[in-house]
Parts: sequence; structure tokens; C-alpha cells
Amino acid sequence: MWLSPVRARWLGYLYHAHASGLTLSEYAARQDVSLAELMDWERRLREAGIAVPERHRPARFVAVEVVA
Repeated sequence: MWLSPVRARWLGYLYHAHASGLTLSEYAARQDVSLAELMDWERRLREAGIAVPERHRPARFVAVEVVA
């Protein structure tokens, strides 16, 4: 599938975010790109049938061991 340069750039951001292990918000801040635009392009690419990498989502809960 051919990608326009704009689509390729945003898909590249999404792949780099996935490979870095950062959340999209952390990655966007480090790359100085808008989180809203990054998420919008993620949606647009998916809707166009382009395979988009899964987001890195850190665990929301952490197991805690209480030692008495």
C-alpha cells in the first residue's frame, strides 16, 4: 500500500512511540508533537485500513506486598 509522505510521517511517529515503550503522551512531549494530532492520526490511519502498532499502556495497578 502506498502512503503519502504525511501519512508515513505520522505512522513513523506511532511506530517509534511503540518501540520506545513510552505512552503516547510521553512520546509526544519528547518529540514536541501534539498529543491530539498524534491520536487523531492514529484514528485516521486505522480507519484507512493501515496497520497501526498497539499503544504502550503501563499497568494501572501495582502489586504491593505488606511486610509486618
